[in-house]
Formats: sequence, C-alpha cells, structure tokens
Amino acid sequence: MPTGPAEVQVRPGVEEDLGALTNLYNHYVRETPITFDTAAFTPEERRPWLLSHPEDGPYRLKVAVDGGSQEILGYATSSAFRAKPAYATSVEVTVYVAPRAVGRGVGSLLYGALFEALADEDVHRAYAGIAQPNEASVRLHERFGFRHVGTYREVGRKFGRYWDVAWYEKEL
Repeated sequence: MPTGPAEVQVRPGVEEDLGALTNLYNHYVRETPITFDTAAFTPEERRPWLLSHPEDGPYRLKVAVDGGSQEILGYATSSAFRAKPAYATSVEVTVYVAPRAVGRGVGSLLYGALFEALADEDVHRAYAGIAQPNEASVRLHERFGFRHVGTYREVGRKFGRYWDVAWYEKEL
C-alpha cells in the first residue's frame, strides 16, 4: 500500500480496469449511502458507463493506481450534467477512493488530474452532489473551489431511511 500520493499514478481509465472499477463502485453501493444505486453491478452492466468516458472530450475517467502493484486505488469522472443540449457546457463530477486508500491524498490527485484534463474543454461549470453527511467529501470539494449552492432534502431512500444531497458548483 502506498504511504503517500507520490507513489500513486493517475491515468485514463481503460477497458482492462472494468472489473476492478466495478468492484470498487459496488463497495459503495452495498455499504454506503454515497451512491443511490441500491444493487451491485456486474462488469458487463458497467461497460456502457466505462465506454461513455473516452480519453478526450468533456466526459473523462481518471484512475489512480499504486505505482508498484498497479492496484486501482480510486477513480474520478466527469459526466453529462443533464441530457438537454443547453447543459452541454456543464459536467457532473465524482470521485471514489478504495477504502484502504482513504485519507492518503488519492482523491485530491484524481480531481487535480481531472480538472487539468478539462481545462482545454468547452466546459463552463462542474457540479457535484454529495449525500449527507460526508464531511470528507465536502472538504475535498471545497479545497478544489466548489461552493455549496443548495441541498435537496430527503431526496433519496436507501438502507431504510431518507438522505439529503448537498449540491456544489465550481466554475471552470
């Protein structure tokens, strides 16, 4: 396990990552309210998601890997914010870090690489929805210049209770 972000490499996600990325996401599906998906996915079910994030353009997938073992430690994405054409210059961003890598700077490395990749794209705003409570995610987003713009109260039901989602915005 890396001891710090210097031993972590960030690169575009590739199809060979699909199994590991699916396993990482499924942890959050099964164990947390961070995502509002409620059933785990197979890699084949996640393939369209992976393929919707090419190496260029506004919809990216960045993967953090251990510099030695090449184990996936996390990923960050930018995706379409809404389907209607006028939203084309807005993206929704998210970051997921493997539980064993939380608190080691992996999320910051991922977001740094993602926003650097988006710098030359025709993207005006980034949005992030954070299921509450999640102070670590709030701190990460604020560190990257996001500001809170509102909260949807009890918008999702998972694990037998309702959850709020705080929405954050960043100018790009």
